[in-house]
This record gives sequence, structure tokens and C-alpha cells, in this order.
Amino acid sequence: MSRDVRTPGLVAPRSAVHAASGRRLGASHPRQEGPTDLRLVPPALAAWATAALALDAPPVWVAGAVVVCLLAAGLTLLGRRGGRVEGREAELGQGSVPVPASAPVPARFTWPRTAVAAVLLCVAAASVSAGLHGADLRRGPVPELARGYATVTAEVEVTSDPRLTRPRVTGDHLAPTSVLIDADVRRVERTDGTAVATRAPVLMIVDGGSGSAEPVDAGQRASGTVDVGQRASGTVERASMSAGGRRSPWLGLLPSTRLRVTARLAPASADGDRIAAVLRVRNPAVPEVVGEPSAAQRLAGRLRAGLRDATDGLPADARALLPGLVVGDTSRITPELDEAFKETDLAHTLAVSGSNLTIILALLLGPPGLAQLAERRGLAPRLGISLRSTALLGGALTLAFVVVCRPDPSVLRAAACGAVALLALATGRRRSLIPALATAVLLLVLYDPWLARSYGFLLSVLATGALLTLAPRWSAALRRRRVPPRLAEALAAAAAAQAVCAPVVAVLSARVSLVAVPCNLLAEFAIAPATVLGFAALATAPLAMPVAKALAWCASWPAGWIADIARTGAALPGAGVDWPGSWTGAALLALATVVGLLAGRRLLRHPWWCAVCGVLLLLVVVQPPPLTRVVTGWPPPGWRFAMCDVGQGDATVLAAGEGTGVVVDAGPDPTLVDRCLRTLGITRIPLVVLTHFHADHVAGLPGVLRGRAVGAIETTGHEEPEGQVEFVRREATARRIPLTRAAAGEERRTGALSWQVLWPPPHPAPAPDGPNDASVTLLVRSAGLRLLLLGDLEPPAQQALLRSPAGALLAGVDALKVAHHGSAYQDPELIRRAAPRLALISAGADNPYGHPAPSTVAALRAQGAVVLRTDRDGALAVAGAGAELRVAGD
Repeated sequence: MSRDVRTPGLVAPRSAVHAASGRRLGASHPRQEGPTDLRLVPPALAAWATAALALDAPPVWVAGAVVVCLLAAGLTLLGRRGGRVEGREAELGQGSVPVPASAPVPARFTWPRTAVAAVLLCVAAASVSAGLHGADLRRGPVPELARGYATVTAEVEVTSDPRLTRPRVTGDHLAPTSVLIDADVRRVERTDGTAVATRAPVLMIVDGGSGSAEPVDAGQRASGTVDVGQRASGTVERASMSAGGRRSPWLGLLPSTRLRVTARLAPASADGDRIAAVLRVRNPAVPEVVGEPSAAQRLAGRLRAGLRDATDGLPADARALLPGLVVGDTSRITPELDEAFKETDLAHTLAVSGSNLTIILALLLGPPGLAQLAERRGLAPRLGISLRSTALLGGALTLAFVVVCRPDPSVLRAAACGAVALLALATGRRRSLIPALATAVLLLVLYDPWLARSYGFLLSVLATGALLTLAPRWSAALRRRRVPPRLAEALAAAAAAQAVCAPVVAVLSARVSLVAVPCNLLAEFAIAPATVLGFAALATAPLAMPVAKALAWCASWPAGWIADIARTGAALPGAGVDWPGSWTGAALLALATVVGLLAGRRLLRHPWWCAVCGVLLLLVVVQPPPLTRVVTGWPPPGWRFAMCDVGQGDATVLAAGEGTGVVVDAGPDPTLVDRCLRTLGITRIPLVVLTHFHADHVAGLPGVLRGRAVGAIETTGHEEPEGQVEFVRREATARRIPLTRAAAGEERRTGALSWQVLWPPPHPAPAPDGPNDASVTLLVRSAGLRLLLLGDLEPPAQQALLRSPAGALLAGVDALKVAHHGSAYQDPELIRRAAPRLALISAGADNPYGHPAPSTVAALRAQGAVVLRTDRDGALAVAGAGAELRVAGD
């Protein structure tokens, strides 16, 4: 018999201690780490997959699956018992020493059967839970009434923060903004007076028309204002719901509030949704509250409102970002900043997740690796708090975190994982975060099977798994190559999370960011101080607002740094590449990632090749204009006029010098027009001309103004529609850009570029028939090139233009920007008078209007024009003049 003899001054290797313990997982000494315990991973994954499939499965199938799994699990466990007896008999038959009945069987006999039984039981449990949750959508009167589009009076309980639909451009106008609220229908009254108690999840849509949807502070419900917190899955924006300027009282609702509404039921838009029906409220008057929110929700609302009050005096970016970083309230984030966060894959920082909770718990417990040791750090040991009391305090913080931040999937996942880790800490057992994550997934999927279909939940789990498995290995590999430890850890964490999550993000956005890793790495150093200081401001705001404001001011510096990173990264020409937004595309990206990682391992052995690859990647991202022009041929040398491909809308650029251009219209999408201007190398804009105020010409204005020096904005004098007019004024005022009005006879020049306004006249008589006929029309001269830009003029205005003094100037232009996306409404005489050599049409692919009309294209070609269109040819650029006139496509 051997003895464990220890020589003073010598310590046995950890591997020896582990082997001597006689246990597969090793002893429970906190410094000893054996193999990773993966026993809970298969049951968690099986429950996840089962819940996703069983939510809309027929009840018979669910019941059959449960019975089969339970029988199979029972037979498996019985087989295990028989295996133990047979194993002992075999040993006895071979003359071995008799084994007591209570002796454990070696793991090779028991573990596979136990694992299979555990998986089967978890599948059965997930089937039951998913079946019951799925049945909630089918039982009761609500689904039947929805199929008949019945109008009902219902009592509903609010289950989420109200949020606004994001403004969408539909044709030439913005779609009306509505308030969306998740709710449970608790009681339904039919038109015949009968009432039925039920519980059915619905999406309540409150149509626009009663006041401004601008979200404001939640704690002031008496004044009709509320904190509207939204996650990265749906940004709330300031949008006007009517001309009245009043704030919508529907945004003042807190979760758990009970309402009585009269509304129309409609079926859910797609199968597999988490709602039984859509409840559309046509009368957006003040909601009838029949039950006040719970005390916890009122407290959460006051805390969130206090944080918003504390950030009121901060710079715009910090004022918008800090509530998002702390509690996920993105109601102040502008569409421009939101798009920048998405382009750089920083949107996860605005979705409250495990990182927020980890930062707070680390402040209390210290580094996780020292949590159970005598030399543990953090505030708890400095305050003399015992280990188990620390665990209880951590549990209280976790509960408060969930209440304040709302129980979103990422928050629940973080809280569950933290609770398991805290339980391990309180019981003194060795903590393993992989089993904690698996336990969190299993419990959450059983509690709420709809999380199995949540992209946010999937991304949260994938990111956490990558940080626990890949990041430590990659960090160790980097340290072996002499990378500083802290930099190695940060770089490995950002790269691991990006590598695992990128395929799923590509499905959601159809785009792959090339700047995500460096942007996340740079932002990582600012997230912790911003979050800690933000939570401190949140906690002190109800008690001492001046202190909270001081803390918020300190937090504004790291928050502003994060915003600057997002804006800078998104502004790079090669910040991302388009990718197929499907699961096939995700599989291709995952394969490409694996190939890239394998190639990267070989490249790390050759520093010079690493440097070459780094330089090439930098050139792809930065895309210096001279190099880009040589490689792609876009924009062509000496281009004078460019028509951007912005979908169903107009956005054109007149070259006015190196990096300078006059922009005529902004298109419907800020991202598309910004991308076009970046590829053209435009950084300075002396003038932006908005021909009229339809959304397909002005909604992209934030993209034009993004990161560029703009001298002025010129518009038509016909100020309709009012919503878009007000939008343009807000954008100009926010950036202190002067607004002017164009009128016929105005002439301007900048360098070799000059233009004359031909329409509208200063005092049109009769008044124009709508915004289209008031479009600013320009005759442009650029280095011998004559261009006619007609905006969206329709035949009445085109005929009036021909009769005006400016009509004589229209003859024989080199290029014509065809009016109104090439619609059929064109004046034949104007086409004959202009007789363009090039006719350029801006239209969206597969647009529902049939633009451009075949008759218009035929009329232009009959006059000898070469017709090019963005829906087929992409962005277009005109260069040269006279016999040298040429056009190139992107």
C-alpha cells in the first residue's frame, strides 16, 4: 500500500492530486481543476431543440413523444440496474473478490445509460412545457374571434414596455407610427354582452393619431410621460404621431398594468409567433386603466426615470447611450447612432445581458477565480461580509437586476447562470461555469419554451459559451506568442464571441462586419466604467439627484468613447460586406470562419505573412479612394454626375472638386445614400438640394449629413407633407445647418460647377397640384456637360415649365434625370425638346409601381437616348462631354 508522503517545500502537481482523488472530476479543492463537466450539456441541448419543435406541434404528437420518452427512460434505467447485477456476476464467475451490493459500478457501465435517461427525461419535460405553452395560443375564445376579425371589449394586462414602430418609407410617404404593446387578454366581452375569462398572449397595436410618440420619463405618469426602454431588437425613436404635438399617453404604461380596451382582433401575421392574435386599437385616446402596475414595476419605472433625469444635461451621444448601457433603455438613440452600432456589431452593448450582471457581481465578489479563496477580492471581503452572506447579497442584486432591466431573454439567461454560480459559491462546491450555463439554458427553456426560438437568447448563449470555451484557449495561445496577458484576454474574448455569433448575425442582418473585433475590443475598456458609474447614478438618483448627475457626468466620458468608436467604425467604406441572409449563408460563413481559423494558426508561425494579411485587411476596410478607383474602376476618372442606387427614390451627386459634391435629394434610406457618398469619396457638401418633401427624397438626409461638412440645405417652397417638412427642419437645426428656399431664376456656382433653378416660380399661379409639381428643377453645367434634373415633375408642371421663360434653355441637354422614377406620366413635348443623349432613371428593383414605365422608356429611346436605370444597372456616373460623353455603372 502506497502512502502520500509530502516533502516539506514541495507541492504535488495538480495532475497528481487529481489522479489521486479517484474521482473523474477530481477533488473539490478550489485550486484544482479536473476535466470540464459536460454531463448537463446534452440534456440542455435536447430540451432546447425539443421546445423549439414542439411549440406548434399537434397535441397528439406531443403526448406521444412524452410517453415514448418516459418509457424509454424507464427501460434505460432498468437496464442499468440489470447491468450492475450482470457485472457483479461476471466478476464472481472469474474468481474475483465478491463486490458488495452497495459498491459503485465503474463509470463505463453506468454513465452512458444515465446520460441517455437524463436526455430522454429532459425531452419529455420540454415537450410537456412547450405543449402547454403552445396550447395557450389555441385555446379559449381569442383565436376563434381573431379568425372572424371580431370587434371586442377586452381586459388586458400589459407584459412589456410600450414601443414605437420604426418609421418606414412606403412609396413617397412615411408609414404612420404606431405603439406596440405585448399583453395578455384576461377577459373578453363580445358584442352580444357575453364575457369569458381567458389568458391569451396578444400583440396590441395602437394606431397613430393622438399626439407625439416622443418617449419621456417614466416616473411622471401623472403628466402623461413615461420611460420607454427598448432592447437592441427594436429601437424606439422620436416620431410625431399627429400634428397636435401632444405626447401619447399609451407610452406611459408600465408592465403589469391592466387596461380595458375596445379593439378589433386579427390573426397573427405568421405561424409560429408567440401571440394568439393581434389586437388593433383604432381609437388612440387615453387608455382606460382598471388595474395599477405592481409595486416592483413602479419602483423599476422610478429608477429608470431617475437615470434619465440624471443624464439630461449630458452631450447627445452620452445622454442617449448611458441608459442603454445600464438598463437597456434605447429610447433616446437616434436612427443614425443605432445604425452605427449595428454596422460595428456593438448593438449587444445596448441589450442588457450577462456582461452587465457580471460587472456588478465582480465589483461585489472580485475576480471569479478568487471567489472561494481566502485572498478573494471585491467589496464584500473589505466590508467583512462572509462568503455565504456574499452569496445571498449577490442573489438580491441579481433579483433587483432582473426587475429593473425587465425579464428579457438575455437578462433571464444572465440571472439564471448567476444564480447557479452563487448557489455553488454558497455551498462551498467547486464552481464550473459550463454546467452553470447548461443549467441556466435547461431551466429557462423549461420555464419559457419560447426562448428556444429567440435569436437574442441564441446569441446570448453562444457568446457566453464562446467566452467559456474558446476564449481561454485563444488567450493562452496569444500569451505564448508574447502578447501581453490583458490584451490577449480581451482580444481572445472579442474574437471568440464574434466567430461564434457571426453566422447568426448574418441571418438577421444579411451583412458581415469586418470591423466588429477591433471595435468591440476598443469598446470593452469603456463598458465596465460606464456600466458601474451608470448603476451608481441609477441607485443614487432617487436619494440625491446632484450626486447622480455627477456620477452620470463621469460615466459620460466612457459612454461617449463607445459612441465615437461606433461612428468611426461604421463610417469606414469597407466596414462590412453583404452576405446571404439565410441559414445556408450562415453555414457558409461558419465554414469560412473555420477555414480562416485553421489558416490563421499556420499564419501565426510566420510573422511577416501575418503583417501582410493585416495590411491587406486594413486596405479592404479603409479603401483609400485612389486605390479603390484603380481596383474597381468606380467612380470613373473625371466623373461629373452620379446617380446613387438607393432603391425606390432619388439621390444624385454633382462633382464640385476633390472630395466635394452638391447632393440633390437624399433617397429613402440613410444607410444606402451614406454608402454611395463614401464610395464617391464625398466629405464636403456645399449644398444639399431637396427637390420636394416626399419621403423617398428626404428620409435619407441623416445619411447625407453623417460625418460630412454641409454648408446649407435648399428646399422647395411648397411645404408638404408636414411630417417630412418638420423632419428636415429638425435634422438641420440639430446640426446648425441653414435652410433656404429655391426659386426659379436663382443661379449658383462652385468651381467648374454651375446650376440654375428653373422651377418652381417664386409665386406659382395656380398653386402646384401637390408636392411633385413643386419639385426643384435644375439645369446644371459642369465642364461642358449639360444636365437637366426634373425631380418628380408631372405633366401639368412639365407643360408649365415649357411655357415659362426657362423653357428655351431645355433644348439639347446631354443627360436627363427622368422625372418621377420614369413613371408613365411624362409630357412628350418636354422629351422632344430636351432630346437627351443619356436618360437616367432612379427606381427600385421589383417596386410595386411598375417604374419605369415601358411607354416612357420607349419614348426616350425614340428620341435617340441611351436609357440606363439603377434597378438593373446599379449606381451610374457620367463623365466627359460632347463626343467624349460616357457613363459607367457600379
